[in-house]
Amino acid sequence: MRIALINENSQAAKNSMIYDTLKKVADTKGYEVDNYGMYSSEDSAQLTYVQCGILAGILLNSGAADFVVTGCGTGEGAMLALNSFPNVLCGHIVDPSDAYMFSQINSGNAIALPFAKGFGWGSELNLTYIFEKLFDGEPGQGYPKERVVPEQRNKKILDEVKKVTHVDMLTILKNIDQELLKGAIAGEKFKELFFANCKCDKMAAAIKEILGE
Repeated sequence: MRIALINENSQAAKNSMIYDTLKKVADTKGYEVDNYGMYSSEDSAQLTYVQCGILAGILLNSGAADFVVTGCGTGEGAMLALNSFPNVLCGHIVDPSDAYMFSQINSGNAIALPFAKGFGWGSELNLTYIFEKLFDGEPGQGYPKERVVPEQRNKKILDEVKKVTHVDMLTILKNIDQELLKGAIAGEKFKELFFANCKCDKMAAAIKEILGE
C-alpha cells in the first residue's frame, strides 16, 4: 500500500511529527509513505483544506496513492473537502476506535484528523494508536463480526451511489478553478512523487498540461 500524507497550512508545522509517526507504523506493515507536505508553515506552496481535497482526489483517482492521511484544525473541513471528489471515501477520525471501525465497517481510502482540537500532550501516542488500528488487518471485515454481511452490502451500495452523484476526475480537472487547482499541485515534491507513482496515463497527461509541461 502507498499512503500519501497531506497537511494544510494551519497545521503545517506538525508535518514532520505526523510523518514520522505514520511512517513508523507503515514500516511495520511494509507500506510506503509519500509526504506531499506542507512541510512547514513557511512553504511557498500554501495548501488550504479545500486544496487538500483536490490533491487527494488526484492521487487516489490516478493510482498514485492507495490511501490518504490528511486533516486540519478540527478535521471536519478536510473530511468534507475530500468527500467532494469521486472515488474518495474519507472518515473523520479522532481516536483509535474510530480508526478501527472506519476501516472495518466503511473500508474507506482516506482519513481526516483533528490536528488542533484536542491535540495536546500525548498527541503523538494517540496518532500512533490511530494508525495502528487503522491498518490492523484486512479492511472491510465488519464490526461487530455478525454485522459483516449488511455492512459490506451497504459499502457497495454507497460506492454505486457515489458513481452517480460525482462526475469523473478528468472532468473536474477541466472545470474546477484553475488557480485553485494549480495551487493544490504546486508542492515542492509533487511532481517527483506523483509522476513516479501515477498509474493512469490520462491523468498524468492532464496534470502535465495543467503544469504547462
